[in-house]
Amino acid sequence: MKTSMRHSSIYTLSITILVIKFFPLAEAQTTVATPRARKARAARPATPSITQVEIDQLKGLVEAQQRQIDQQNQQVDQLRSQLQQVLDGMQQANAAAQKIQSSADQAQSTATQAQQSATEAQRLADQASSNAVEAKTELSLARTKSQDNATQISALQTLAGRFRFNGDIRLRGESFNQNAIPDRNRARLRVRLGVDGQLNQDFLAGISLATGSLGDPSSTNETLTNVFDRKTIALDRGFITYNPVAHNWLSLTGGKFAYTWQRTSATFDPDINPEGFNQKFSFNFNGPVKNLTVQGLELLYNESTAAQDSYALGAQVSARIQLGPWTATPSFLSLKWNRPDAILQQSAFATQATTTGATGTTSATTFGPFPLSGEGQGCAKGLNFPAYAPCVFAPNGMTNATFVDSKGVPHFYSGYNYADFILNNQIQTPAKRWPVNVLLEFEDNLDAEAHPLSSKGVVLTNLGSQNKEYGADFNVGQTRNKNDIQVGYAWYREEQDAAIASFVESDQRAPTNILQNRIYGLWKLRPNTIASFSWWRGRTLNTYLQNNAALFNNWSTANKSTTITAAGQTEPYLNRLQFDLIYTF
Repeated sequence: MKTSMRHSSIYTLSITILVIKFFPLAEAQTTVATPRARKARAARPATPSITQVEIDQLKGLVEAQQRQIDQQNQQVDQLRSQLQQVLDGMQQANAAAQKIQSSADQAQSTATQAQQSATEAQRLADQASSNAVEAKTELSLARTKSQDNATQISALQTLAGRFRFNGDIRLRGESFNQNAIPDRNRARLRVRLGVDGQLNQDFLAGISLATGSLGDPSSTNETLTNVFDRKTIALDRGFITYNPVAHNWLSLTGGKFAYTWQRTSATFDPDINPEGFNQKFSFNFNGPVKNLTVQGLELLYNESTAAQDSYALGAQVSARIQLGPWTATPSFLSLKWNRPDAILQQSAFATQATTTGATGTTSATTFGPFPLSGEGQGCAKGLNFPAYAPCVFAPNGMTNATFVDSKGVPHFYSGYNYADFILNNQIQTPAKRWPVNVLLEFEDNLDAEAHPLSSKGVVLTNLGSQNKEYGADFNVGQTRNKNDIQVGYAWYREEQDAAIASFVESDQRAPTNILQNRIYGLWKLRPNTIASFSWWRGRTLNTYLQNNAALFNNWSTANKSTTITAAGQTEPYLNRLQFDLIYTF
C-alpha cells in the first residue's frame, strides 16, 4: 500500500509540473485581480489558445513519464527485493553468527573441559603407566607362580596318573535248605576298595580295604543284621612289587597281596589274600609255547615269640600253550606247610571269639563262658577241641583229622605238602562270545597219613589215605562285554586231609571231606554290573571220618539237630542258593 501511495504522489507531482509549464495563465487566473493587474493585462497582448497537437504531445510526454516511472518502480521493487534478500541474508548471517558464537562458546567450554579432561587423562595415564609397571611386575611374578603351579599341577597329574582305583560292591541274597535242618535265609553285603600306584618305573604298590569279620580271612561278606550296626572294614591288601623295566621278566612281591599263582578253591578261598613273599620269573616266546613262568612262594601265617614260626614254602611252574583256537595253561604247585599246628592254637582275637573261659578236666576246673566283643565264628568245634582260646582256627569248620595230646593241646593228624596239578583250557568257537572253558585239577597231599581216623578218633586201617582232591569246571561264554552270558557246572571231590580246612572255599558244604556240585550263571547287565546265580549242592563225603561236617559242623548247632544220627549214614545234600548283583569300579 505504501508503494501505491508513493506512485500516486510522483504522478501528481508530474502533472503539476506539466500544468505549470503549459498553462501559465492558470496562476494569473487564480490570483485576485487588482486594479494595477487589470491595467497590465489590458496593456499585454493576447496569447493564442493551446492546440490539439500540443495536447497529444503532452499526453505522450505524460505516458512516457509514466512508463519511466513504472520502470523506476520496477527497479525500486527489484532493489527492495534485493535489499530484503540482503536483510534476510544479514539476519541469517547474524543468526548463524550467533549460533557460531554460541558454538564457539560451547566449543571453548568443551575445549576447556577437554583441556581439563586431557590433564586428568594425562594424570590417569601416568598413573596407568605406573600401574602397568606394577602390573607387569605382578604379572611376571604371577607367571612365575603360574609356572610353578603348572609344574606342581603337572607333577600332581603325573602322580595321579600313576594310581588306579578299583573296587566293587556286591549285594547277595542267600538261602540254605537241607533235610532235618531248618531253612535259613539272609542278605549280605561286600564292599572292597583299593588303589594301586606306580611309584616309579620299577616299583608298584597297592592298598585295599574290604568288609568282613576280622576272624574270617576267607569271607568279605557282612550279614545285614545286628540292629543296623556299622560294618567292619579292614586292611585286605598292602604290598609292594618290584618289576624292573630293564628286566620285565622279573617280579618280586612282598606284603599282603592277591594270588600270583594259579590255584582253585580246593586249596585257597578266593577272598583270602596271603601274606609273605613271591618271586616270579616269566618269559614270553614265539611259537606254540607263549609263556613259561616259575614262581617261588614264602607264606607267613604265624609268628611266634616263644617257639618257631609257622610258614609255607613252595614253587609253581606254569606255561601257556596256544594251538589254533585252543589255549592251555598247565601248572604244577608244590607247597609245604611247616608247623601247621599253630592254626589249632589261635587266640580269641584271631578267631574273633564271642566268649572266653578256661577248660579243665572237671566242672570245678572249668570256667566260663565270659562274653567278649568278638564278631567271628569263635573256636571251631571238633572231637575234644578246646571250647576257649587258645583254640582251633577254622572259620568254616575244622574237617581235617586231629588229635589232642595229654596237655589238651590239639594237633593235626597229618602233615601238609600239596602237589597240585591244574590244566586250564579255553577253546575259541565261531561264536566269539561263546568260548568253551574247561578246568581240570588233581591235588595230592604228599604228607597225609596212610589211614584216616574215625569219628571216635580211632585209626581206620581199612581205609587208605584221605589226601586227594579231584575237580572239574566246565563253562560256556564270557563276561567281557555288555549282555555277555556265562553258564557253567563244577564238580569237586575233596578228601579229608587233601588240604588244610582253615583256608579252602567257604561257600561249599564243608572245607574238606565233601562231594560238591555247583551250577552257576552270570549275565553282564552293563559294562560294570554283573548279575549272577550260584547253586551249591553238596554233602559230606564220608561220615565215618573224624570231624566230618554231618556230625560236628551243622548249620543248626543252636537247635542241637544233626543231618545224620550215626556215623556211616549218607548225609542229605545241602542246597545253598546265592543271587548276586555286583557293581565294579
